[in-house]
Amino acid sequence: MKIRVLGAYGGAMPGCAPCGFLIDETVLLEAGTAASVLSLEEQSRIRHILISHVHLEHVHALAYLADNLFRPEGCEPVSLVTLPEVARDLRNEFFNDRIWADFTRIPDPDRPVFRIRELAEGEAAEVGDLEVTAFAVPHTVASAGFLIRGGAASFAYSGDTNRMGVLADVAGADPRLAAAFIEASFPNELANLAEETFHLSPRQFAVEFARLGRPDLPVFAYHMKPRYLAALRAQLGALGIECLTVLEDGMELTI
Repeated sequence: MKIRVLGAYGGAMPGCAPCGFLIDETVLLEAGTAASVLSLEEQSRIRHILISHVHLEHVHALAYLADNLFRPEGCEPVSLVTLPEVARDLRNEFFNDRIWADFTRIPDPDRPVFRIRELAEGEAAEVGDLEVTAFAVPHTVASAGFLIRGGAASFAYSGDTNRMGVLADVAGADPRLAAAFIEASFPNELANLAEETFHLSPRQFAVEFARLGRPDLPVFAYHMKPRYLAALRAQLGALGIECLTVLEDGMELTI
C-alpha cells in the first residue's frame, strides 16, 4: 500500500493541514484535507472514503469534494465507509441541508455524489482493493478505528481515542500487521485534558503502542494539535520507540 499524507494534524495552521491519508490513489482515509491538496483529476480517482467520526478536522473536506465531484447528470457514487453510529452522525449533523447540502441525494438519489456504507463492527469488508475492519473506539462522539489490509500487509489506525481497546488486540494478533497509526494530540502537561477529551498524550501513546505487543513495529504519530507541535515532537522523540515517525504533510509511505 502506498499512502500519501495529505494532512497529518488535529487542527489547522499554515503548514499544518487536518487529517487526510490517500491510499493507493483510490481510498481516502479521513476527509479533513483533500480538495485543497489534490488536483481535480486526483480527486476523481477517489472511490471510497473511510471516516472515523464527524469532528470537522476529519470531515470538512467532504463539502468541497462534493462540489468538485458533482455532475448535473449524476455520477458513480463515492462510498463513505464507517460504523452505523458514525453514519447516523454524518446524515444528521453534516449532510442535513443546513451545515451542507445533502450530497447523499444530490443530484439524484439513485446517482448521488456520495453513498454512505455502514460496516458491521469487527467484520472484515472489501473496500475497493482493500480489506477493512472497523472497531468502535471511545471518543466524545461515535468514533471508529480501522484495521486496513492490502496485499500482504496491514496497518492499524487508531482514530481519535484515548484507548484502542479491541482494535489493539485484533491488530496485534494479525500476522500481516506492518504498521500502526496512533494519534497524539496533547503534550504530557495537558494529559488531564487529553483524557477528558478522549485523546492521547505522548505518555499514553506509549501505553497504547505497547498493547500491540510489537515493540519493533513501525508506528506513525498523527493528529498533533499544531499549537503544541514542538512539545509533542520532543516528548514523542523521548519515548525511545525505535521505529516511531511523527508524520508531516506531504510524506509518502509504503506499507
